[in-house]
Amino acid sequence: MTKGAVVAEIVIVGGSIGGLTVAMLLARDGHRVTVLERDGAEPPMDSDTAWGSWERRSVAQFRQVHLFAPRFRHLIEQELPEALEQAIAAGAQRVNPLETMPPTLSGGKRDGDDRFTTYTARRPVMERAFAAAAAATDGLEVRRGVVVRGLVANPATGAHGVPHVTGVDTDRGIVPADLVVDAGGRRSALPAWLDALGAAPLAEESEDSGFAYYTRHFRSADGSVPTPIGPALQPYGSVSTLTLAADNGTWGVGIIASARDKTLRRTMAVPVWNAVMRSFPLVAHWIDAEPLTAVDSMANLHDRVRSVVVDGDPVVTGVVPVADAWACTNPSVGRGATLGAMHALELRDAVRDVGVTDGRALALRFTERTAREVEPWYRDTLQFDRHRLAEMEAARAGAVYTSDDPAWQLGRALASCGSRDPELLRGYMEIMTVQTRGSEVLSRPGWAERAVRLATFDPLPGPDRAGLEALVHAAG
Repeated sequence: MTKGAVVAEIVIVGGSIGGLTVAMLLARDGHRVTVLERDGAEPPMDSDTAWGSWERRSVAQFRQVHLFAPRFRHLIEQELPEALEQAIAAGAQRVNPLETMPPTLSGGKRDGDDRFTTYTARRPVMERAFAAAAAATDGLEVRRGVVVRGLVANPATGAHGVPHVTGVDTDRGIVPADLVVDAGGRRSALPAWLDALGAAPLAEESEDSGFAYYTRHFRSADGSVPTPIGPALQPYGSVSTLTLAADNGTWGVGIIASARDKTLRRTMAVPVWNAVMRSFPLVAHWIDAEPLTAVDSMANLHDRVRSVVVDGDPVVTGVVPVADAWACTNPSVGRGATLGAMHALELRDAVRDVGVTDGRALALRFTERTAREVEPWYRDTLQFDRHRLAEMEAARAGAVYTSDDPAWQLGRALASCGSRDPELLRGYMEIMTVQTRGSEVLSRPGWAERAVRLATFDPLPGPDRAGLEALVHAAG
């Protein structure tokens, strides 16, 4: 606990990885923290049971592929090492892409390459590890099977005339709090709860991400994982592939398409999915193993960001959204867990800065810290999503996507030339692993010019759109 901090009663709504992260951070500072999770099932005792039978109906992406990026590993290792230790004990896989690359591509091992190391696992296995760490944290209680129905607040009084939240209303009664943290994820009900209080609307931007995901998981017989040939996320015109190591000799493989692509919806059938994956030679070897699942699909996701501060003033005090309840993006770039951890740290530090007694001061400080440290990553991801989706749609129509956005042009150039310049390769990896923003990498002296000079935009090996459609129809 920081010197002079006031111990507060804090309620976290939502017990997924983001909610447990902020809960542990605040409890370690001496606050009394209660996590309310609507799903009643307790975390299983082992990884296989967590994967096979743990039901988390409130988490749409629970069995989709997940990336826990190196920055996530670094933050958790630094701030919550017990959670990382639990993940490693559960079989989380240590991954560093540079270590599996031929030295002709990577330039050999260099100082600082450890920053690209992470530990990754299937989502249920990683969440089980965080739940175990939370259960051992002093001052932290997780109550499962509790449904939050709304917020409890004092009337809108005082100079600023906005409601001040004093707790939550649940199916088991009212739980009072000095601060309520909404960690309810993509399905957060915060706007409806505030409307019921008579508060002014949140500031919110939302749009359909436009992507659909078709995923399978596999396991090797010997505990090894396939050797990557190229990056985890690979673009193939109208589709992308995603290959991610997980835990205990398992991994996930995803096909990502436009949600409007009716042809690719047929990949929900295993034979079609297999045929599509085998048509891309750089990733086909990832499905030569024991399948753990059929095809899990996910769509109708939104890119969304919100704030309780509107035009410089909070519309409510005593409650703040964090992680995916604050902002969520296209899962394929794998930034969700990392941005959630970054955001949790900003809340912890905002509470350290101003405490929780002055709800207006906390809302303003947390919003300011979020805007400076985390929101730029959301904006970068949103722009990438828009360009990539437009590129997919152009490929579906048999056209080539063009854009006069210099950030997109330079980003594509940098992504294309990593195999010819080990330094640019590491710069691109810094961006993709949420360590350095693209604008910062490409502003390094001479880097943008070098990327443009070395860039090549030859398509990766695999079928063109006409060939892909023919393959899908034949396999189906």
